[in-house]
Amino acid sequence: MKIFTLVLVTRNSEILLGLKKRGLGEGKWNGFGGKVEFGETVIRAAIRELCEESGIVADECNLLQRGIITMDFANGEDSFEIHVFLCTNYKGEITETEEMKPQWFDIDHIPYDLMWSEARLWYPVFLSGHPFEAIFSYDIQGHIINHAIIQLP
Repeated sequence: MKIFTLVLVTRNSEILLGLKKRGLGEGKWNGFGGKVEFGETVIRAAIRELCEESGIVADECNLLQRGIITMDFANGEDSFEIHVFLCTNYKGEITETEEMKPQWFDIDHIPYDLMWSEARLWYPVFLSGHPFEAIFSYDIQGHIINHAIIQLP
């Protein structure tokens, strides 16, 4: 299983998303994150990826783990475990990087049609403030064939 992080930055009724400029997900809007490197904790990876992709500097106390998403693929690819964090307090200036172009969106106008397909299913739970666990299964073409989202107390 591959372990990833995803940080979603919010302020008031807005969410900061990044337009992926290269690699997997190019042309899609998403939060900021990536693969946990060898010897790195999940939270340290989240902090590193957030800074590398947006210029935002956050401390561990600024990130609240809000969810875990598991993705299983029929094409034989390793499963993904994505640790999802909320960040509402940070330092630094939001900056476009080689990989991402950050932009604020009103929470009522998130560009779901330009995001990964599962985003429209779990973002509302995330934005409601509930911790959650989600599982997505994909067919060989990458379409969701089964999913479950569980709100945690």
